[in-house]
Amino acid sequence: MEFSFVMIPKDEGGRLAAEQRARVLIDRQLTAAGWAVQDKKNLSLYASQGVAVREIVMKAGHGRVDYLLYVDKKAVGVIEAKPEGTTLSGVEWQSSMYADGLPADVQLRAILRDGRLPFVFEASGSETHFTNGFDPDPRARRLFNFPKPATLARILREADADSEHSTWRAKVRQLPALDEAPLRPAQIKAIKGVENSLAEQRFSRSLIQMATGAGKTYTAVTLSYRLLKWGGFGRILFLVDRNNLADQTLAEFQNYRTPGENRRFTELYNVDKVRRAGMAASTKVAVSTIQRVFMALRGEDVADADDQNIDTYVPDKPVDVGYNPELPPEAFDLIIVDEAHRSIYGVWRRVLEYFDAHIVGLTATPGKQTFGFFQQNLVSEYTYPESVADGVNVDFDLYRIRTQITEQGSTIEAGTIVPKVDRRTRKQRLEALDDDLDYTNTQLDRAVTSKSQIRTVLETFRDKLFIEIFPGRSSVPKTLIFAKDDAHAEEIVTTVREVFGKGNDFAAKITYSATKPKEQLQTFRTSPTLRIAVTVDMIATGTDVRPLECVFFMRDVRSAQYFEQMKGRGARTISPADFQSVTPDADVKTRFVLVDAIGVTEHPFVQPPLNREKTVPLKKLLDKAANLTLTENDAATLASRLAKLELELTPAERAELDDVAGTPIKDVVRGLVEAVNPDRQAQATERAADPAAAIRELIEKAVEPVAANPELRNRIIELRRTHDRVVDEISVDTLIDAHGVVDTDRARTTIESWKAFLDEHRDEITAIQLLGEARDRRINYADLQELADRIARPPRNWTPDLIWNAYLAIDVTHRQAAGPQVRTRLSLTDLVSLLRYTLGSDDQLVPYANRVKEKYVGWLAQQEQAGVRFTDTERWWLDRMVSVIASSAGITPDDLEEAPFTERGGIDGALRDLGDRAADLIDDLNEELTA
Repeated sequence: MEFSFVMIPKDEGGRLAAEQRARVLIDRQLTAAGWAVQDKKNLSLYASQGVAVREIVMKAGHGRVDYLLYVDKKAVGVIEAKPEGTTLSGVEWQSSMYADGLPADVQLRAILRDGRLPFVFEASGSETHFTNGFDPDPRARRLFNFPKPATLARILREADADSEHSTWRAKVRQLPALDEAPLRPAQIKAIKGVENSLAEQRFSRSLIQMATGAGKTYTAVTLSYRLLKWGGFGRILFLVDRNNLADQTLAEFQNYRTPGENRRFTELYNVDKVRRAGMAASTKVAVSTIQRVFMALRGEDVADADDQNIDTYVPDKPVDVGYNPELPPEAFDLIIVDEAHRSIYGVWRRVLEYFDAHIVGLTATPGKQTFGFFQQNLVSEYTYPESVADGVNVDFDLYRIRTQITEQGSTIEAGTIVPKVDRRTRKQRLEALDDDLDYTNTQLDRAVTSKSQIRTVLETFRDKLFIEIFPGRSSVPKTLIFAKDDAHAEEIVTTVREVFGKGNDFAAKITYSATKPKEQLQTFRTSPTLRIAVTVDMIATGTDVRPLECVFFMRDVRSAQYFEQMKGRGARTISPADFQSVTPDADVKTRFVLVDAIGVTEHPFVQPPLNREKTVPLKKLLDKAANLTLTENDAATLASRLAKLELELTPAERAELDDVAGTPIKDVVRGLVEAVNPDRQAQATERAADPAAAIRELIEKAVEPVAANPELRNRIIELRRTHDRVVDEISVDTLIDAHGVVDTDRARTTIESWKAFLDEHRDEITAIQLLGEARDRRINYADLQELADRIARPPRNWTPDLIWNAYLAIDVTHRQAAGPQVRTRLSLTDLVSLLRYTLGSDDQLVPYANRVKEKYVGWLAQQEQAGVRFTDTERWWLDRMVSVIASSAGITPDDLEEAPFTERGGIDGALRDLGDRAADLIDDLNEELTA
């Protein structure tokens, strides 16, 4: 661009001065980034890896470029300088013209992309735009500062290796298929959503909404691995909400196993915390909090230890950041913000926008500010009720404790001698009040501590715990109490120990000021002794304590996002074995209880649990489903009850119920949850003439799998009774009599019911079908197990032993005639004998094992008559095969790979000792002995 100072109007002179001022700023920015800025007359391409030369005349018709950029002595880009305030997108045509207007002599020492320089900048000193010609569909994006020469050199090297896919914006378009096996559907949707957003480049930010406990961190680690390995990403910043969560995140990366190779993530990529601006070049994932990144940008050393003054610090106004060459804007290609909410998009926003990186937010509860920051680009959504439906999380119940002082405050009369505590030293002194002290509920536990209020709340919790909150239990469930501040937490933990009459190992304060809080937190997770933890913020977000069953609020929370995070501490599922190892008197974690002693659940942002109609029995809900009279609350409650039942079922029971339903029961629950989802209802009613009818239609469609399937409803009740156990602590029993007796009437009733059961279910239970329709058919062990499971459920509660003894009772005087024989041991296969005797196939009730052995003796005699004699070695195999048939109603070749056959080599040993006859002998024994 050429300027003449002849006859320049005043406003043009002013514009020129503004442009010159912009160049001064641009010079400073280039120098800070490591560029040597030169005039053409002082040109020296050896001065630095990157050289920016001012005022270069381009070829005819292309004017004069403000800066020509050299990297490693080759021309690679241009900068068009404009005065501050200029809209830079309006001058892109000008810089583009310079990019393909190199003079012939310069072109000899240039790197070109499609005949033009690849790197194009527009700058005003306060704003910088950058277009990378190696990107697919190159377009300008805003940068905080010019990239360092080494950054452009790296891009050029990658372009030399693969000219078509040299940047991550190109490589993400060719990512390999996602390995979905270790992922849940919600995680798959989230990863694909981010990757699609990266490939399409319509947004520079992506938001994942995923319920607490649904595996956000694992999702992020999987995404990180794919982008580092195949996506061309150089380094990722992972931001957490608390420094103690950084350790948990590091552990997730360390434990992650890569698909295919099955190697640890950290074997392939270095993962570290941000400790200072100049991190190691080998670091591929840096984990930190936003506060600590801000410190690093300011050139401050960042300590590894937890520090509440750092991690909870929120400035009064938005922070400003300055360029730091040790941590330049291009330091990260991706920023993942875990628990993406609260102040991070307000006062800390400039820290995020400093970096030239795509930003991915992970949150359970995004607010309006979060949606706005992420440009409304919600790539996946997975709500808490959906996670309950899928068995990822458990539902919760609410329990409210209200006291007079909690709600109204109190008055202490003048002249009363009261303790006063110094907030800093906690030193206590006694002092008489000069005036009446009236305090409100908002001053409670801040200006005034009421020991009576704390004790009343905790005594109520203790007294109601095993009666109303967790009826039938005897051990205090793992409980997390949220206090207002550290002093309040101190009072609570002291009172908890007194109220429960327990020692220090029963309850602990886990806050930043506590001694070794991380070790205490780990103890709380795993110790059967430590039952109650009191915290302020340290365990409020992200921290996993899976056995937790009680989340107790003794402080108010006015942020919907923060409340959901705190509530979510109790939502995690846990395997029954792990759960019982820390809470021995519990079987399965199917819910948690939110105890509200402050009124936090009365805020309008608090969503109710799915289990909204706690007093309505499951049987009544199923009846209402059949009659299509479920209300919205009924449908939500039914979803909660079925989700709870699904968690309690054994794998075999779950498969049975899915088979009866014709679809996974989780899908039925998911449909009910979807029907009561406010967003789904809003869609359904948007254009409906009758909104109420539209919602009813949603609910009726969701409940159809239950309403149209009477067998499913009956089976649900049957299984529910199997897993229910009511504990009566009220009634007092007295002894009426005690003597031995054979109740023949009860035995006859049992046998009549048994016969009626066989007749009623002969078309649906395989074992009955096989013996009823073809009496010589063999029954598989799995068929016997199915029958045993069915008769063991309420209201029958039968076992093979009970039915067998009923026959003995009514035939006690005719035992020789009718033939019942006393069994020597319990065996599921005796159901075959019971079936054959009841259905008339046999005239004597003989234990199955005895019958098998009798038939074996006969079979051996037949073999001997046919001239077949077995050696001792062969008899060893045959005798043990018969034992398996006696206990399992048959034998398969796979059984030979189990004890006792493995003593002699399993299948290979059988082939060695029995020869080619092995398979035929197995078939003969199955056919002859089980018929």
